[in-house]
Amino acid sequence: MAKKKKAEEKLMPAEQAPVTEQLITDTIEQNYMPYVMSVIVSRAIPEIDGFKPSHRKLLYTMYKMGLLTGGRTKSANVVGQTMKLNPHGDAAIYETMVRLTRDNASLLHPFVDSKGSFGKQYSSSMAYAASRYTEVKLDKFASELFNGIDKDAVDMMDNYDGTMKEPRLLPTTFPNILVTPNMGIAVGMASNICPFNLSEVCDAAIALLRNPKLTTDKILEIMPAPDFPGGGEIVRDKNEMLKVYETGTGPVRIRSKYRYDKDENCIEILEIPYSTTIEIIMKRLADMIKDNQLREVVDFRDEIDLSGFKLTLDLRRGTDPDALMLKLFKTTKLEDSFSCNFNVIIDSVPRQMGVAALLREWIKFRSECLRRELTFELAKKNDKLHLLIGLGKILLDIDKAIRIIRGTEKDSDVVPNLCRGFAIDVPQAEFICEIRLRNLNREYIINRINEIDSLRAEIADIEETLRDEIKLKKLIAAQLTAIKKKYAQPRRSTVVDASEISVYNPEDHIDNYTAHFFLSAEGYFKKITDKSLRGSAEQKLKDGDRMIAEFDAENISEIAFFTDKGQLYRCRALDFDTCKASELGDYLPAKLGFDEGEKPVFVRVGSEWTDKTNMVFVFENGKGVRVPASAYAVKGTRRKMTGVYSTLSPIVGIYEEQKPFDLLIVTDNDKAIVLSTSLLPLKTTRTSQGSQLITLKKGSKVALVLSDFADRFESTKGYKKLKIPAAPVLLVEKDINKMQLKIDV
Repeated sequence: MAKKKKAEEKLMPAEQAPVTEQLITDTIEQNYMPYVMSVIVSRAIPEIDGFKPSHRKLLYTMYKMGLLTGGRTKSANVVGQTMKLNPHGDAAIYETMVRLTRDNASLLHPFVDSKGSFGKQYSSSMAYAASRYTEVKLDKFASELFNGIDKDAVDMMDNYDGTMKEPRLLPTTFPNILVTPNMGIAVGMASNICPFNLSEVCDAAIALLRNPKLTTDKILEIMPAPDFPGGGEIVRDKNEMLKVYETGTGPVRIRSKYRYDKDENCIEILEIPYSTTIEIIMKRLADMIKDNQLREVVDFRDEIDLSGFKLTLDLRRGTDPDALMLKLFKTTKLEDSFSCNFNVIIDSVPRQMGVAALLREWIKFRSECLRRELTFELAKKNDKLHLLIGLGKILLDIDKAIRIIRGTEKDSDVVPNLCRGFAIDVPQAEFICEIRLRNLNREYIINRINEIDSLRAEIADIEETLRDEIKLKKLIAAQLTAIKKKYAQPRRSTVVDASEISVYNPEDHIDNYTAHFFLSAEGYFKKITDKSLRGSAEQKLKDGDRMIAEFDAENISEIAFFTDKGQLYRCRALDFDTCKASELGDYLPAKLGFDEGEKPVFVRVGSEWTDKTNMVFVFENGKGVRVPASAYAVKGTRRKMTGVYSTLSPIVGIYEEQKPFDLLIVTDNDKAIVLSTSLLPLKTTRTSQGSQLITLKKGSKVALVLSDFADRFESTKGYKKLKIPAAPVLLVEKDINKMQLKIDV
């Protein structure tokens, strides 16, 4: 019994905690918003120094490790040290480092000098080696990130466990936010900043320092376009580029660069857009070749080696390489767009900014860094001047200073006695006491005192710079000029105006020829050339299948298929491969995506749908209607249309009317009428059933409708009707035999 009681107690639900009702807005504000702000501000979006926290922590760690000078160290060592500032794991830290290295080729100006395999930005399959195999140090260029960091140029903060200090920002001496590409996805927002040429960015910043009211148009003249590490050709539309510079959003079109090797008859692609990889391009090429969309290319291969990027396309004989590249630019990632989205954290607030606004914010940031650095130096120089002034006082009587020191019994009384003896303060006395005995001579002291005049001049210059905004800006401009002179590189991405670019038009590259087309009742469609049809004219069909349409058309013609489900499917003749009469052809339901059980009943050739043409529909219930062909015209590339005609009764016949013609309507009980299509009502609504054309007895239905029937009648005089609805006339025996009609037709 005790065991049973314990088992029942286990099965009883535990006492639940009381549920407190809370508004969802309060829940979001208290629980979700802190997470959102943490991701935006502390992880995914770069700040005005051009770095995310993960970049900044890594570079600062390398700086404190002394890797700005000396030899390289194992990457694993750097990763381990960085974990003191970045607790997100060694894999994430190493991935961050990889992107900053010279060997990865992600940056115009790498910050990490690397040795080993670090993969490549333009390849997703070239993996980087493990951190224990690679070696790194800071590149010389990285020194521009830390200029003044030890002179209170930026605020320092505690690391995650409060054991170390790290900078909130790096005091970059150039607008790194526009030189280093950056991408980040936060919560509710993202950032995607493209790189610009360092020389052009420095020139634009200098121009803005000289003229704060500089317009975006002028900046665009100085910085004509972004500059990507992978090179490529930027197709510049000035209005679109101006929008990017003004708002920070918009696309930048990049084309691959290539050369044609006439001897080998191949195209060598040497640079691809920064936003794609060789694997994406090769997969697309493979798919196009598989789908017979790239017959000009015989083979392609990846030829990346130590000399750099290369993708080679072997061409079919007679192929125009420039025309082929236009086609590939249109259909593959060999031309791609970099979607700019300049979201940056400014004073802990995310802001979307254009190029000019970013430069102004950087100037504001750099001015503050430089002002703090100068203030730090001013304090140091004032302290030094103060000490030297004290030293100058003992020059008047060195022997007195020695007597005071020698005559003092206690060590703690030396400084106070010197202060009293020469009327100096404690720091000055401490400084004098620290002078070595051998330096207590007139020559040494006079040489040190001679620094006073130069110190006072330097202090005056710093104070003037701090007071004068123009002089401070000149100092920033001078630093930018020096950086440009030392690190500037030629543009890697060439710029071409969009108006000078040839636009690919598929129609210009289609082989146009006349072919014969055949459609069967089961939905098999054939495109056969004259030559092939002459070789064998006997059409292969499945058992029980029959041809319902034969016509000639050009390869560029538009074809429309009406189906038994009241739907229309559009395509081009060129969408179908040529075949032989001995083949079944393409199965339309699979090719065009028909609904289950759907079959074609009528095919129309041509893209013109005008009011001068009507579509004629005759239904099994004896009704019929005409609908203007313009009702089927569509804009754009819409390939499927529903509600093409009424589906209240099965369709028996569909025809296209340029001018009125006669129709033969036959019922399943061997009765028929002949009437002109002009008698059918013209309706603008596609799904209208129209009017009754033939009177039917109960249980009877229309079995057949023909427009070409003259050879099947001795005379149609007895069947001709001039009004609707019309009573059908019994077919005479000879007409029945001639048409060989059956009830189940």
